[in-house]
Amino acid sequence: MRAEGYGSGERTDKVKVWRSMVQGCAVALLVCGTMTAQESLGAPGRRRPSVTVAAIPLTTIARGESGWVSMHFEVGAGFHVNSHTPTEKYLIPTSLAWDPPTDIVIQGVTYPKGELRSFAFAPNTSLSVYAGAFTTTVQVHPLSNVVPTRYMVHGRLKYQACDNAACYPPRTLPVAFEIKVVRGVSRHRRPNPPQSPGVHN
Repeated sequence: MRAEGYGSGERTDKVKVWRSMVQGCAVALLVCGTMTAQESLGAPGRRRPSVTVAAIPLTTIARGESGWVSMHFEVGAGFHVNSHTPTEKYLIPTSLAWDPPTDIVIQGVTYPKGELRSFAFAPNTSLSVYAGAFTTTVQVHPLSNVVPTRYMVHGRLKYQACDNAACYPPRTLPVAFEIKVVRGVSRHRRPNPPQSPGVHN
């Protein structure tokens, strides 16, 4: 009595089906991989803009005095952001806002001058933008009565980014830096006592 099983013809057919399935899966994986790569690179008008900030070293400032903190930003490749003074009123400027600790005053922020460029979405208009690296300078003033210690200053960078095809909704980047407040030199030091006559003779 012959044991039940597959004949040679049946085995051949199943091997063909199995090979087709494997090839189909391989093609599907290749297509998915290609789509993922394309999505990560992104097409103009469909990518995700980004701005990053470099690590900011500790800054020492005497209380009652002013100090300056430099912040170095980098706009992602293929993008630009509006400068702090856009050429069009409807564009959102790049700006920093702060929530400093009590008795730490942000006296002002210095922004770089924007670069004038024209883009495909507005070919007849020159826009003031930052592209690549740009630096802002923050003026910090610890009040004279502040306790000498370290303070973390938190803020946020608001910006609107564009590529060559379109502009994107505004975004916010959290930023922070640390300062070390020291006592400094008193403004009311007593004058040196007068020297005795003939002391240099």
